[in-house]
Amino acid sequence: MDSRKRSRDDLSCNSTDSFKTPEKRVSVVPRRGGSSKQWDADFRHWDVEATCSYLRQEGLGEWESKFKEHQITGVGLRYLTDSHLEKIGIGPLGKRLQILHSLQKLWQITSVSMKVFNDPIHGHIEMHPLLVRIIDTPQFQRLRHIKQLGGTYLVFPGASHNRFEHSIGVGYLAGRLVQALNERQPELLITSQDILCVQIAGLCHDLGHGPFSHMYDGMFIPKVRPGHKWKHEMASVQMFDHLVRENRLEPEMQEHGLTLPDDLLFIKEQIAGPLESPVSPRKGPAPWPYKGRSEEKSFLYEIVANKRNGIDVDKWDYFARDCYHLGIQNNFDYRRFLKFARVCEVKGTKHVCTREKEVGNLYDMFHTRNCLHRRAYQHKVGNIVETMITEALVKADPHIHIQGSGGKMFTLSTAIDDMEAYTKLTDHVFEQILYSSSAELAGAREILQNIICRRLYKCVGQTHPTSHVDVSQGMLLKWAEEMARSRPNGTEEVFQSEDFVVNVIYMDYGMKSKNPINNVHFYCKNDPTKAIKIRKNQVSQMLPEKFAEQLIRVYCKRTDERSLEAAQKYFVQWCMDNNFTKPQDGDVTAPELTPLKASWASNDNDDDDGDDDDDDDEAVGNRHLAGRHSTPQNGTLKAKARLPF
Repeated sequence: MDSRKRSRDDLSCNSTDSFKTPEKRVSVVPRRGGSSKQWDADFRHWDVEATCSYLRQEGLGEWESKFKEHQITGVGLRYLTDSHLEKIGIGPLGKRLQILHSLQKLWQITSVSMKVFNDPIHGHIEMHPLLVRIIDTPQFQRLRHIKQLGGTYLVFPGASHNRFEHSIGVGYLAGRLVQALNERQPELLITSQDILCVQIAGLCHDLGHGPFSHMYDGMFIPKVRPGHKWKHEMASVQMFDHLVRENRLEPEMQEHGLTLPDDLLFIKEQIAGPLESPVSPRKGPAPWPYKGRSEEKSFLYEIVANKRNGIDVDKWDYFARDCYHLGIQNNFDYRRFLKFARVCEVKGTKHVCTREKEVGNLYDMFHTRNCLHRRAYQHKVGNIVETMITEALVKADPHIHIQGSGGKMFTLSTAIDDMEAYTKLTDHVFEQILYSSSAELAGAREILQNIICRRLYKCVGQTHPTSHVDVSQGMLLKWAEEMARSRPNGTEEVFQSEDFVVNVIYMDYGMKSKNPINNVHFYCKNDPTKAIKIRKNQVSQMLPEKFAEQLIRVYCKRTDERSLEAAQKYFVQWCMDNNFTKPQDGDVTAPELTPLKASWASNDNDDDDGDDDDDDDEAVGNRHLAGRHSTPQNGTLKAKARLPF
């Protein structure tokens, strides 16, 4: 076999130099003040000498005298056109095009070699090599093993997608939006450095998610560490710092034009908001809370995680991706938003705005979010599954140990305090418990075996509080005790508080009780520089009156038919005692109880005006035919209209 190998005559076996790894070369580009130590990627700060130094590096030094003569600094480079270069005396067309091409490298990142990913949602997408370098780390690859929708996968078989592909999608869409703004409005002076930072923030925004995504930070941590204010966004910031440090990425970031530590701070602020709470003055406007970018670049903070109105690329990706895997229709098209997005200034701060005609589509977007929560994210069986997984993790918490930094051991609940340990914590903990043989995990193992065999807790009812209720873990336990005591007359079954699980679910448009569209600015075709607001009554009279509600669900752990029938009656009695709304199936499960509640009985007697609407429509039509110009009674007409979503 050795005789078949062809020898390489161009390599000398005796030469050791031929196998040396070439040294990495860092671009020597002018810094502020004309020095040439390291790249200052924000070209807007260049003076004339720094600009000429860049021309020399690009092999265009013969024209630096023209730039010096006309005092061209970095801030003016974005506005240079072919005609400008011709006017200052750069004659050959080929040279002018060469100069423009070199200058475009300062704010475009297409000049680097991209890697192509084939994504089922966005098609073939290109990723910057620095993004690929981040993807190829253990901290990011961990997201392959965390389900995007947690326990919902055990209800919707198609929902098998993970945080990994969602994060790549958000990084891609973040680049799409910022580059669309860059091309549409060159006066914004968006740099390639800005674009890359926004893409990295989109890529890394979910690094901090724990097992089964929102179940971990929304259900598990509050149970085992009550009072501990922890959110996955802050864990994402900590994991990002850990990722950069462990993989020694700072030199590569600098090589690709990032300025450290400012750009690292900017990336983290996009993920979690201001890292330090600014001191608000007693009088006057609040100071600019961010440090990574000045207020003139405020719109960049509205791309990945929009704290102002919730319209961001994170939602765009999970709408499209979740609907695709759930088999639910997605009614929002982010591509249309990209076509109309532009930046307008409002009271000294720049915001991402859209055309006024798109206001109905934005209501559609938030309605789509609400529908996804009702049909999938808050599916009653999905919630039961996550409740049972949470109970299993609570039982297993003291008995599972994860090695962190310095050899220190952490549990499922304390791993959030050490990113090395947290890197090892994924959905695999489910199988780790399920297939274990230790006696300490017997209780947790039994719960997970019940999930696998579909021996689930049963939902005995759903209701709404008549006013907002501040819920704590103590309140939920108290309600479970009240449920066990709400024994209706004539019911023989006796329950304990441990037989019930009470869940409170918040449903809103993303900003608690507020209408997020009130925080959106629009522009008109006639004056795209002027930002306006559009109120709900200017759009339609058939939009929601309220933008938030609470659902209360009660599950019973005893699943035999007799116990469930009794538990449903207990639930109706409990709703009556607490003045909650009547359960939808209350008249079926407890027909002897519901008439005893006066307010429930009065609601049942409300007129069904469906037929009256038809009569009104017919009467209106007759009046219209009888006298086209006559004024209807009370000056109004009744008419049917479709909901705008």
